Amino acid sequence: MDLRRLLAVLMVAVLVQLGFVCLAYGNFIFKVQHKFAGRERTLAALKAHDAHRHRRILSAVDLPLGGNGSPTVAGLYFAKIGLGNPPKDYYVQVDTGSDILWVNCVNCDKCPTKSGLGVKLTLYDPQSSASATNVYCDDAFCAATYNGVIQGCTKDLPCQYSLVYGDGSASAGFFVRDNLQFERVTGNLETAPANGSVVFGCGAKQLGELGTSSEALDGILGFGQANSSMISQLAAAGKVKRTFSHCLDNVNGGGIFAIGEVVSPKVNTTPMVANKPHYNVVMKEIEVGGDVLELPTDIFSDGDQRGTIIDSGTTLAYLPETVYELMMAKIVAQQPGLELHTVEEQFTCFQYSGNVDDGFPDVKFHFVDSLTLSAYPHDYLFQIREDVWCIGWQNSGLQSKDGRDMTLLGDLVLSNKLVLYDIENQAIGWTEYNCSSTIKVRDQSSGSVYSVGAHNVSAASRLISGRSVTFLLLVFAVFYKFS
Repeated sequence: MDLRRLLAVLMVAVLVQLGFVCLAYGNFIFKVQHKFAGRERTLAALKAHDAHRHRRILSAVDLPLGGNGSPTVAGLYFAKIGLGNPPKDYYVQVDTGSDILWVNCVNCDKCPTKSGLGVKLTLYDPQSSASATNVYCDDAFCAATYNGVIQGCTKDLPCQYSLVYGDGSASAGFFVRDNLQFERVTGNLETAPANGSVVFGCGAKQLGELGTSSEALDGILGFGQANSSMISQLAAAGKVKRTFSHCLDNVNGGGIFAIGEVVSPKVNTTPMVANKPHYNVVMKEIEVGGDVLELPTDIFSDGDQRGTIIDSGTTLAYLPETVYELMMAKIVAQQPGLELHTVEEQFTCFQYSGNVDDGFPDVKFHFVDSLTLSAYPHDYLFQIREDVWCIGWQNSGLQSKDGRDMTLLGDLVLSNKLVLYDIENQAIGWTEYNCSSTIKVRDQSSGSVYSVGAHNVSAASRLISGRSVTFLLLVFAVFYKFS
């Protein structure tokens, strides 16, 4: 039995356990906000978010799920999208670590009705949408998702989905096909309303933290590699390339999220690790202050290990214990008189009144094909109060029994860089960039090049570092290929 068949059997089994028996051409944008918008975060809140996310990442790798990833507890960023006819607004988590777009539906069991994030939750009702249609088990989408028609498929049997996570949370329901409303890019920094038909999940039951209200949203918008993801659906229809980029600005707030070929700036890439449910690459070495760390040769092995996960949904950066200890020793060695203490029983902090960029070393991660990712002291050090700084590097060995082999780079090192995910060519790349400016993306049909700009909904909220980054408007620019 291959992995996809096994996945289908597992998903059907879980459904039983849970009790569930024409695109518009153009470019589109979604407004995206930070989940902690308007709220001051503690160090513990950051760590708790990442800990929940990592349990799901580790679970997805360990389960025989093939190329299907699993969504997180709550992504750092969420978008407002429109679904149905007439359209209604839904707030969904933006996640590069999952595949399916799904929202909570009417008559849902244990779906949240209120959110602590300050957004109004809405239950999707297929019966109230004039454009909604059911997706049955013999539908081409369902067959592609399960690598064939599911055993026992009969006429009028809905195509069902189920997602189960390592922390015990679960989401289950059925697929529907309906209109997705977005803002179409019509020229340089210009948009107009448009919509397209997509298949997404209609959530009928939630278990665990997905049913709580503290960080609840209407659903999840996955940008993974599987056939069920929105970007893969658009690509299968010949309307878009399976390539997207994001640029998150943690200095001025705001950012860009574009789907399509980026013309400017130029981005160099490194190959993805094959057959992984997440976006993994191969790290070769780490340089701290100009010196390469002396590490075991197999510490970043891409064999049976996970490689290095690139994940914009994680706040900090997590390294194997051996790497973490050597890096920390090298960083603090430049300040021999530094007095280290622990804050909230998990963060290494110290008092320092000078310019951190002058007093601490740069860290450079080197990958296959000579691609380098740099993290500067102002990136990996967080100022929690005047003259008190904490170090953002974390020991992944403390996250779980499997965490010792995990290398995961989150927003700590990905911010202020244009990060490119080229699924078609199985490559990931990045370049340092001013994320408050614009990028240029090519329209595949006409060859025209359009500017896509950064937006900032608000710069009033604070991150623990004191930088105003919590409200974002990420721009999605999709460039369709006309047939």
